[in-house]
Amino acid sequence: MTSTGHLSSRCSLPPWALASQDYQEDPCPLEIVGARESEARLFQLLERLEDTASRGATFHEYLVARFRLEQLSGAPSPATATLQHSYLRFLRGWGADSNAYSGAVLKNWVESRFGLRPTYHAGILASNEEAQAKYLRDRMRGEAETMGLYQQLDLLYTYCQYELQRRFPGERWRTLYRGTHDPEEYAVDRAQPHLVTLNNLSSFTSDREIAWEFGSLVWKVRIPVPKIVFFSGLLPRNILEGEKEYLVLGGRYTVEALKW
Repeated sequence: MTSTGHLSSRCSLPPWALASQDYQEDPCPLEIVGARESEARLFQLLERLEDTASRGATFHEYLVARFRLEQLSGAPSPATATLQHSYLRFLRGWGADSNAYSGAVLKNWVESRFGLRPTYHAGILASNEEAQAKYLRDRMRGEAETMGLYQQLDLLYTYCQYELQRRFPGERWRTLYRGTHDPEEYAVDRAQPHLVTLNNLSSFTSDREIAWEFGSLVWKVRIPVPKIVFFSGLLPRNILEGEKEYLVLGGRYTVEALKW
């Protein structure tokens, strides 16, 4: 079981339930309490749009205006407002290295919102003092640069869930793939090796072949839709397109190990 301790969260489900294998098998909708209500106007705007690209552009432009990202970054237009306090900066940083300071910020956001503690950051946090120290350093560096960022990420998750429901109505799971070179990074149940506890935030891909580019071991996993934080194609073209990437909340999962 993912370590959740007695953490509080802003999620509509307790962290112990969210982290459980039972949740993977029978997921229910999640929300970050207050996120949608606080920005009701955004979702009213999105309801009027039928085109996915238009909705993605509207979401991004809304955040640029709402959090003054254009002014903070010095960017000439909403499409390029990606620096300093922007959610895009930290998502791109995750794509470059999830064990650097952007990754620490995103993992800490997951912990603060969903109550799921990180288990890995350049080492297993429960047993590696150097990894613990690095996580704290990276998190502190990131927190000094995150004015309004967590609220942006709250809306990103909320928009992601809204968009998944519009694109795939009634769908409760997505089949995704994760490649790894280091299975020691994960808490694998020795008695049941198909049961794996993932870090509180992990990258997956919807393309099985792409997964093999990231590891000699590939897991096929049925991911509950409410555990998807972000996916490639959510935002306008050329923004975080990635490798058909999905960012997924952690916990205990049943996985299927694939053969090449």
